[in-house]
Amino acid sequence: MNNQHPVYTLINECHDCYKCVRECPVKAIKIENDHASVIPEKCISCGTCVQVCPANAKCVRSDLEKVKNLLITGKDVYVSLAPSWRSVFENSAQKMIAILKQLGFKDVSETAIGAQEVSIKTAEMLNNMEQGLWISSACPVIVEYVRLYKPEFAKYITPIGSPAKTHARMLKDLYGDDIAVVFIGPCIGKKNEADENDGLIDVSITFEELKIWIADKIGDISEIKKESCFEFVPYSAHEGTLYPINGGMNETIKKIGVKPQVQLMEICSIPAFERALENLDAEKLTVPVFVEALACESGCITGPCIASNNASISSISDVMQKVKVRDEIPKEPQVVVDCDYSPKEVSTSNYSLEDIMKTLKKIGKHTIDDELNCGGCGYSSCKELAVALLDGVAEPSMCVSYMRKIAMRKAAAMLRCMPAAIVMVDNNMNIIEANDSFMRMFTGEMYEIFKARPDGLTGAAIDRIVEFSDIFRTILKTGKDLHKEHYAVKDRLYDINAFTIEENEIVGAIITDVTQTETNREKISEKAKEVISKNISIVQEIACLLGEHMVETETLLNSIANDYDDKPDGGTNP
Repeated sequence: MNNQHPVYTLINECHDCYKCVRECPVKAIKIENDHASVIPEKCISCGTCVQVCPANAKCVRSDLEKVKNLLITGKDVYVSLAPSWRSVFENSAQKMIAILKQLGFKDVSETAIGAQEVSIKTAEMLNNMEQGLWISSACPVIVEYVRLYKPEFAKYITPIGSPAKTHARMLKDLYGDDIAVVFIGPCIGKKNEADENDGLIDVSITFEELKIWIADKIGDISEIKKESCFEFVPYSAHEGTLYPINGGMNETIKKIGVKPQVQLMEICSIPAFERALENLDAEKLTVPVFVEALACESGCITGPCIASNNASISSISDVMQKVKVRDEIPKEPQVVVDCDYSPKEVSTSNYSLEDIMKTLKKIGKHTIDDELNCGGCGYSSCKELAVALLDGVAEPSMCVSYMRKIAMRKAAAMLRCMPAAIVMVDNNMNIIEANDSFMRMFTGEMYEIFKARPDGLTGAAIDRIVEFSDIFRTILKTGKDLHKEHYAVKDRLYDINAFTIEENEIVGAIITDVTQTETNREKISEKAKEVISKNISIVQEIACLLGEHMVETETLLNSIANDYDDKPDGGTNP
């Protein structure tokens, strides 16, 4: 058993788009920290999430190393090649076999011969029943879906192995139980069959993995020559090659022959199959009914790992064109693999209405009108999201309308509380949003009227509210932000910071009335000038006084000095 599930997520590549949740038919996705991961016990390996993930974050487990390790052991490794290969590889059978042999395989066989055995056994079962229902076991994804999500119908799955399992049993009967069988096809679900470790399929790889391996080991396959001696073993398939197309299995059953009252139906895709089983009471069917159910639309040729961009019509045509019809089909199967498809346990939620309503309130759904059921979260209804939240596989942030409301409330609170005037204008020069400060600043006597309106100034023409609407018009045209300081409008002064929100679509502005500030600044400046002027006068007076005093002192000292120098003895004798 391989511990890693066939489908997994590259967490760092996952962006919270919830597309996988929307598209997953069984909602086997868990959202945690805004990243989506697969819930293995709920996953049916249909590959839908792999196909729809826009970031390529959903990946398929690679089993190439496991195959290479098998080849290293020296075992005889046989390929069970799915019939849809013809719509993927533009090679003849001989060249395809040559390529696979060069990779190291002992021989190549067609899964379709196992399909033929399954059809023979199914026809026998249908001819032996008077009424009731059988669902084909050929598609592992359908089988897993029924066992997990429609367990009441598990007893109606034909109790025989899939074509791949039947084929593996054939090969091991022919070449020995010690050989290894590697299935190669477009299906992820086949990896689950290989993981069952029942001694039939040793490893399952996809066509995508095979192409990677060929490119890595061989490179240019045009140089490989087909060998006329190379043929599928033990023989080539016939009607079984129809299996990969919608209705192909039923066509093989018709070729074998069933009694007229048997009704053969084909259903493709999980959603279509789910609808077909809705309200069905199989015990009330009065004739034998067989349902060929396939998980992929159009059949296996559109499988998640088909590794081909061919149109499905072209692929169907390729398959149908190369079918070889047998002159006579055996009435009894050569090999039968008995399988028990009992129901599987999957955790189901059973929450009270009270719990669900409490959870709905946590995401802003207080009334039935709040439940938009928009599907943006990935779930079909708000109540489904609430159940997922209770299950712990979803997060409140998945609700787009809830997050929008929170964002709007936060923005509104910030706008409302900011003292500066704030306004947003669209490219038609109409106001989208304006806070209370803006209305107070520019609506004058009309303030109370606008304040009473639920939408305030929303929708009003900006040029009828302010006299500097040309600023908004300029930014809408140029896309460049503008900053105006001390912008004079009548007797007021404003600081205006205008900026682009969405280029050429929405602009915004933060406006501050600096009139009072500038007036106070001028008054302070005048006072300062007055004080400075007075101080200069006082300093000048002090300087003058000090100057006069210094002159008088200097004169007195010079007089004393001169008198002292006039004495004959230098002033030592009286």
